[in-house]
Amino acid sequence: MATRKRATSIGQDALNALDKASQPVGTTATAHNSSLAAKGNKGRAASAPPPQAWTQATGPLAWLVKPKVTLPLIAATVGAWAVLEQQHRTATTSTDSNPLSPLVRISYALPPIPGDASSVRYGKGPKDLVFLAFYIVVFSFVRQALTEYFLRPLAKALGLKTEGKILRFMEQAYAVVYFSWSGAFGLYVMSRQQSWWYNTEHFWLGYPHWRMDGPLKTYYLLQFSYWLQQMIILVMRLEKPRVDFRELVIHHIVTLWLVGWSYMINLTMIGTAIFVSMDLPDICLALSKCLNYLDLQRTSEASFVFFLVIWTYMRHYLNLRILWSVWTEFDLIPERYRSWTTEGNAWWLWEGLGSGAVPKWMRLQIFAPILALQLVNAFWTYLILRILVRILSGKNARDVREEDEDEQDARELAELEAREKEKRAKGGKAQ
Repeated sequence: MATRKRATSIGQDALNALDKASQPVGTTATAHNSSLAAKGNKGRAASAPPPQAWTQATGPLAWLVKPKVTLPLIAATVGAWAVLEQQHRTATTSTDSNPLSPLVRISYALPPIPGDASSVRYGKGPKDLVFLAFYIVVFSFVRQALTEYFLRPLAKALGLKTEGKILRFMEQAYAVVYFSWSGAFGLYVMSRQQSWWYNTEHFWLGYPHWRMDGPLKTYYLLQFSYWLQQMIILVMRLEKPRVDFRELVIHHIVTLWLVGWSYMINLTMIGTAIFVSMDLPDICLALSKCLNYLDLQRTSEASFVFFLVIWTYMRHYLNLRILWSVWTEFDLIPERYRSWTTEGNAWWLWEGLGSGAVPKWMRLQIFAPILALQLVNAFWTYLILRILVRILSGKNARDVREEDEDEQDARELAELEAREKEKRAKGGKAQ
């Protein structure tokens, strides 16, 4: 049975040191910055933690961080859409006549091809931008409502006391929830493709794959919306920036570059494969951190070892296979689709625009952002291995970037204990 005690094992020490370095993109930095604010107050009792950034947002962007503002927007939109949908169904079978459909549902259903008995297929178009915009609002609501109204009480119920640790638990628990959903959805979508499981030649054979089935298009646009929402939160600094703010911005730009271009040039098979290889290790990492915050020593050790295995396999082996495929199998794209001037009935961006052709330089355009992500993965792996070497050699594994947070947590915990003692003392006197 897992025991609750101070983390001294390899797994927990490594997770402590990785806590800020490999934090999932888009998580809040409130705890880190509150500790920086208290840096000059060493030796004094910690003051009450500063208000959380998302509860202080005002103005036209409040919907990004306030669930009570976002929920009426979503409810009004979905309610109006449902009313119009019901009215139009009595008059016509076409859902395109509902002006709110592009907000709630994917658009551009395509007529079936004779002999194709598969599900309804979809193209691309400007209405996809409307879908993205609406689900940015939806993800804003889900994230803040889940963290504030469910994960915060859960953290307190599990025994976490300091605000810094509660915030970090909320961040990682939300990451577990989101990446579990996106990972499961991604596996389902990928299982319906010929490229399952990383059968890489099918990234290119039969190109262009612009006739998407419903689950694929929904998955891709929802992932796009999620990362756009995270980018807005980061750039607008609605949450206090971390010390690695610039690195996070670069990571977001590369991610959006990959998602946007792969969608526009019909490389959604390779995009799905990358999503899956990134999301599944993030579940293990975030779960390990949550267990670490709860001081579950043995469970945290086991989850850390499992995380290392999954991380190495998916973030390196599978991603290197994808890079190798881009470099060596790119020419499997049919010859007629490798030139801008090719005429045909396929489409490059969306129905009716372009020829479906891919220029020769597109190989580098695809290769570069995937390589950039692999370099980031290699850096984090180096950090993990360096931490393990330091632990095994008997050195302190604590990351200096966490010193302020640890000190802030210690001061806050000391203040809480002092208040509890004072209350007990007053209660004893009253009796």
